[in-house]
Amino acid sequence: MKKSLITQWGQIVAGSKTRWLTIMIWLLLVVVLSFVWPQVNQEETNSSQLLPDDAMSVVASGISSEQFSNDSGVPLLVVWHRDGGLEKKDYETIQNIYASLEDDPVSEQKLIPPFAKAPPQALMGASSEDGAALTTPVFFEKGASTESLQHALDQLQERIIDQTGKAAFQEDLSEDGLHVRFTGPVGIQTDATELFSNADVTLLIATVGLVLGLLIILYRSPILALVPLVAVGAAYGLISPLLGFMADQGWIVVDSQAISIMTVLLFGAGTDYCLFLISRYRDELRIEADKNIALQKAVSGSGGAIMVSALTTLTGLLTLGLAYYASYDRFAVPFSLSILVIGIAALTLLPAILAILGRVAFVPFIPRTEEMIQKRERKKGKSLRRPQSTGPINRAIGRWATDKPWIIIISCTVLLGGLALFVPKIDYTYGLLDSFPEDMPSREGFSIIADHYSPGEVAPAEVIVETEGEGANVKETLSSLSVVGSVSDPVEGSENSSLLKYEVTLSTDPYSETAIEAIPDMKSEVAAALEEAGVENAANNVWIGGETAGLYDTKQITKRDQSVIIPAVLIIIALLLLVYLRSIVAMIYLLATVVLSYLGALGLGWLIIDYVYGADGMSGLIPLYAFVFLVALGEDYNIFMVSSIWKKRRHMPLKRAIREGVSETSGVIGSAGLILAGTFSVLAVLPLQVLVQFGTVTAIGVLLDTFIVRPLLVPSLTAVLGRFSFWPGKLWKLKDHKDNLVQKEGEVKE
Repeated sequence: MKKSLITQWGQIVAGSKTRWLTIMIWLLLVVVLSFVWPQVNQEETNSSQLLPDDAMSVVASGISSEQFSNDSGVPLLVVWHRDGGLEKKDYETIQNIYASLEDDPVSEQKLIPPFAKAPPQALMGASSEDGAALTTPVFFEKGASTESLQHALDQLQERIIDQTGKAAFQEDLSEDGLHVRFTGPVGIQTDATELFSNADVTLLIATVGLVLGLLIILYRSPILALVPLVAVGAAYGLISPLLGFMADQGWIVVDSQAISIMTVLLFGAGTDYCLFLISRYRDELRIEADKNIALQKAVSGSGGAIMVSALTTLTGLLTLGLAYYASYDRFAVPFSLSILVIGIAALTLLPAILAILGRVAFVPFIPRTEEMIQKRERKKGKSLRRPQSTGPINRAIGRWATDKPWIIIISCTVLLGGLALFVPKIDYTYGLLDSFPEDMPSREGFSIIADHYSPGEVAPAEVIVETEGEGANVKETLSSLSVVGSVSDPVEGSENSSLLKYEVTLSTDPYSETAIEAIPDMKSEVAAALEEAGVENAANNVWIGGETAGLYDTKQITKRDQSVIIPAVLIIIALLLLVYLRSIVAMIYLLATVVLSYLGALGLGWLIIDYVYGADGMSGLIPLYAFVFLVALGEDYNIFMVSSIWKKRRHMPLKRAIREGVSETSGVIGSAGLILAGTFSVLAVLPLQVLVQFGTVTAIGVLLDTFIVRPLLVPSLTAVLGRFSFWPGKLWKLKDHKDNLVQKEGEVKE
């Protein structure tokens, strides 16, 4: 029944009477839903809360806000800096600015310290030890929107410029003179929003431009280059309001980072699916004069592979919904829905467009049957060149895989395995600011604080304990730890006097691995002190908040997500491969090769990130992002090629099936791989380093899979395993008694 449906599908969606109906249905859906439902970029969240509510640092933050809040508001940190030391006029400027804020507050301003009335000596005393930097806060209303906060910062910047000149904000920090930067929660929030204010448009233009350019270069047909983009554009027109509606209803949460990657995924994977069908259609047009029959055969021949490829990618990406960390979880539905819709578009809208265009889609290199070519020769009175279905390079690759499989297997394994050896050497970072450009004002301001104040003062930790009325030596315990520089006196909770909060200044960089790994030890030592004082279940009475604790939670939760999602992806894709190919052996080595390719990509990606980009570390989110994408998308190419080998194996010897399957699919998969890698590399136009790194690793993985794993390693393994590649399916029982004879005949024909 399923096979019959696929066979008839081309006539259903692209028949002479239904092709226009199919296009009208798509057009109607896109137009109506775009008017009725909001676009997804209108529903993007500005929330930076990525950890689950029960994470220790989040719980600590909640307790601190409830029991220890002075209701001062959300802080903006204004960082003042001058090499060689701040001058008297600089302190006078600061006092003048705060005097103006007292007389005429900026938008959403809630509270400011009384710096205007403080003597200059007090401000000097609050500056860094070298006197080169001073940090002063301005507090804003908690419920203020990002737009309102940006307006307030613009007002504040204008006042400072009136006193100091534009150079204070615009000149490089290495230049002489006074420099002013906005950082802290408000500065980071507004900078992050500004980074993505035009990112969607920039990314869309860059992606479309790249895909269009590659399609024209690869296929040398302007019409054919536009056809996949029309299909993908229609899919995006449907996906955006669907996601916007879901977000508006509160069913999902979407952010700008997820939508940026979704756009790249949609154009990359969507164009690939379109090319799989277009390539098959072109081949059918060379042997079938009737364009409609050729299209039906193309849909029948490639539809199953496209469906399984889309289903594999969809389910693989959907496993991100198992994550606790919001950056992973927010990707699951947008990515899966985009693959679902573009898969449907590739098997409905695209055939309808091709049915209307027919051979015209391939102008100027129109595919014709031999009879059509002969007819044109008689008309023109000269011989015409016959296009080859496969090029000499593709045929050579097919021969290498069957003639020298062990050399290829060993070479590919050594190359990918050697790159994989760099994976354990990767340094990971989890801080938000590490993903921002180095010249972003809030990051520069934070760097000034880190450079001129003691390391721990940049981000002190908050240790909150529930003593249950028992006296515990918490301060002494904390002070005895080597990672702790100083500990404040305890502050009692406003509603619960047995709740105590200690502010802990670390003796090391609070963003370092040493500080992060010290968090569980700090908690256990404090819990031991409480137990000694008679508090039961003391471990449940200790919470640590602040940046360092947040990084520790991020690291632990992302590790948990990796341990759950990676096996889930492998199991789901293994089951899909097993159902489609009916082979346990093929399922095992197809998964193994993609995993090896992923590890090689991660290792090579780290070398580029470390030595070329000069980054301090790779974002800790990259390994899982890259794994899900590369394994899911990598199997797409394997499925498309292996399905060709499996079909040919039914009526020809295995080695010949491998040769023809590899040579037949190498061209389209190579083109698809270049386009997919190119689209992911477009992420480099965005300013967020995590996206640049993700795009780099994924693009490398796609290229390794396209030009090493799929054309060389997989067919070589298939050739070595022989008929056992199909075990326990029906094809396993086929034996090639005359394989050598048939193979030689095949070589002569070539």
